[in-house]
Amino acid sequence: MSAHGSSYGKPDLNPVDFESGGFAHHIFYSARQALRHHATGGNVLILATVLALIVANIHGINGLYSSFWNQEMRLQVGDFNIFSHGGHPMTVLQFINDALMALFFFTIGLEIKREVLVGELSSFRQALLPIMGAIGGMVFPVGSFLILSAGTDYIDGAAIPMATDIAFSLGVLAILGSRVPLSLKIFLTTLAVVDDIGGIIVIAAFYSTHIDLAFIGYAAVGLAVLIVGGGLLKIQSKIFYVLVGGVVWFFVLNSGIHPTISGVLVAFCVPSVPVYAPGKYVKIIRRSIRNFDEADDEDFGNGKLLNHEEMDWLKEIESASDKVISPLQDLEDSLHPVVNYLIIPLFAFANAGIYLLDMNPMTLVSGISLAIIIGLVVGKFVGILLFSWLTVRFRLAPMPEGSDWKMIAGVAMLGGIGFTVSLFIANLSFGEGDASGLALLNDAKLGIVVGSLLAGGIGYFILARFLPAANGRNDV
Repeated sequence: MSAHGSSYGKPDLNPVDFESGGFAHHIFYSARQALRHHATGGNVLILATVLALIVANIHGINGLYSSFWNQEMRLQVGDFNIFSHGGHPMTVLQFINDALMALFFFTIGLEIKREVLVGELSSFRQALLPIMGAIGGMVFPVGSFLILSAGTDYIDGAAIPMATDIAFSLGVLAILGSRVPLSLKIFLTTLAVVDDIGGIIVIAAFYSTHIDLAFIGYAAVGLAVLIVGGGLLKIQSKIFYVLVGGVVWFFVLNSGIHPTISGVLVAFCVPSVPVYAPGKYVKIIRRSIRNFDEADDEDFGNGKLLNHEEMDWLKEIESASDKVISPLQDLEDSLHPVVNYLIIPLFAFANAGIYLLDMNPMTLVSGISLAIIIGLVVGKFVGILLFSWLTVRFRLAPMPEGSDWKMIAGVAMLGGIGFTVSLFIANLSFGEGDASGLALLNDAKLGIVVGSLLAGGIGYFILARFLPAANGRNDV
């Protein structure tokens, strides 16, 4: 690699990669997967958010909208309710935020594990620039929030502006199409993944209450079963990890640790190695196909049903196909559509409804709303850009290939699109409070929506102004 090259454009090939496509395909496989999963999902997320804002401000409907989320959820066997927390039934909103969002964090955990094994986080030098940018993008927003909220009753929300919403931010980049260098997209994707790690640490460290050691012990046993099943017994069944993972989630839910952390822990236990190496898989497929080639085409299936021998050949192909894809990749690929097109939009629809008709315009330029807006728009931008510049300036990591500081500035501004995780942390901070706490939550949501829109809009215009002309290619 030349001194002016980029680890984002030319990182080392990993032996785990098994496709024989072009060089770039090997390098950017994991990033392409993330881009495909998140860019289009951002459109559905935007639609759900707009719909929530409309419904929350229509008289007659907004009352039904608010009361629906407080309905109790029950899935009972006798007197035992699976959807219970501390002996009390979960509400619909709690089910979305504590159960469905655990699936969201499960996919985040799968993504983090993949990135560490074969993606942008597998090489320290390759990952250092977005890691440093993400650190700056967490430190500065939290710092600015603490300064603005010193001595107030909303200082506990300091972590709200530290998040970057990967779906929204990549959705903005997708609008710009092939004008965006692939290395720049990978920089933002990796930065958002590191940001998610920071968010997970914050949730685990600061949003755990009334710890129950017995339930923690039960959860630890469940995780041990997953580790033994995946590591020693080489269990590949996805059902095994989903069912045992559900049990771990229930124990963590009732332990006092936030249940979404269980999603990440379970994801780390899912095996990343397939049963069959690609070479062995190809041999099995060829042997099975040879059986069909040797069979009499006129007799194959007898025009009606397959005989037992023919069914065995097809089952061998089906079984081999299941075993050549690791459970980690299979689960990630299967769950992403559910998460992106159902869970996250549903979360946004349930949590982004803000009643605006009696809002004081001064709310946006004071209090928690202003602290969040400044954190997202200014803190994120300054932190990401400054830490990235220092990393390159001290030759710790190279610039993303084909980019300059004006482009990095645009991406740094997109990092201020906090939305999903910001809303999640806002609910953890103020969602269980009294009337004053709920008022703070409403103002926090307003700051998140406005700050994210400002960051997205400004970031888009910076990139639209300084990106090169379209090259007619679509790198995603």
